[in-house]
Amino acid sequence: MSEESARLMEGLVISDQSGFFNVEISKDQIITCRLRGRLMEEAQSSDIAAIGDRVTIQLLSDGTGSIEAVLPRTSVLSRAMRTEGKRGAGESEREQIIIANADQALFVFAAAQPSPNLKMLDRFLVAGEKSEIARLMIVVNKMDLEDNSVTRARFLPYEKMGYTVLYTSAQDDLGVDEVKLLLKDHLSVFTGPSGVGKTSMLNKVQPGLGRTVKAVSQRRSEGMHTTRDSVLVHLDMGGHLADTPGMRSLTLYDIEPEELDGYYRDIAPFVSACKFNDCSHHNEAGCAVRAAVENGTIARARYQSYLQLREELEDAYAVY
Repeated sequence: MSEESARLMEGLVISDQSGFFNVEISKDQIITCRLRGRLMEEAQSSDIAAIGDRVTIQLLSDGTGSIEAVLPRTSVLSRAMRTEGKRGAGESEREQIIIANADQALFVFAAAQPSPNLKMLDRFLVAGEKSEIARLMIVVNKMDLEDNSVTRARFLPYEKMGYTVLYTSAQDDLGVDEVKLLLKDHLSVFTGPSGVGKTSMLNKVQPGLGRTVKAVSQRRSEGMHTTRDSVLVHLDMGGHLADTPGMRSLTLYDIEPEELDGYYRDIAPFVSACKFNDCSHHNEAGCAVRAAVENGTIARARYQSYLQLREELEDAYAVY
């Protein structure tokens, strides 16, 4: 075995700041690395290495490392970002990977204060379906602030289409044990809009976890114009958690308008029954999707959400 191959190690990317990657070799060993030159040249239209990636690194004499290869990904949760300068290589948008290889995503919303923004939830779910993450779940927190029946009725359409919906309250310890069990030994995304109680729930899952995530994210943001807005934290019970505190919005990446209906679980089954193959489900005759909306099979709010998001994608593609 050559000296170079003896210094090769495999690890997990747990953070990325300004081209420096912290790679976890073991729970007690983290090495700061940079991309090898040839990989940096490829990092134009997308992130070559990202949080959640399994990578092969070469240990250097100064104790840092060089990322030599990125192993194949099982899933990629990403968003579109406007490009500037050399990194965008002239493209109007590039893919920013939020996390690679997550096997589950928990989208956290509040029952009240703030009221759940279901159109934002739909956007997250579309991105989740595109990502090929195996399990997509919805966490409805702050159940102590709203009538139980009202909240459950609001999220019932999502349960009917096959999503797991967890009803929780960090204040009352409702559902905390269930969340812990779900997170154990998984690489999970835990995200949602501001003010939904994510930090409180994280602290219930693991004492100090919410504060740890927040502190790490704040340190990474200092002096930076842009951040990935996520960091992987090792869980005491096993597994890793990616909290994404900056997810106030999510611009969908690499989804064309005519593909959107395939990422809506409740709409997709009716698409093949439409009279026209290129049906936009807006005002065409013989549209099976609109018929399903009229008979109550598809929730009208979900249909309106689809139309709004499709219009946004059409406007974006018209610009590009």
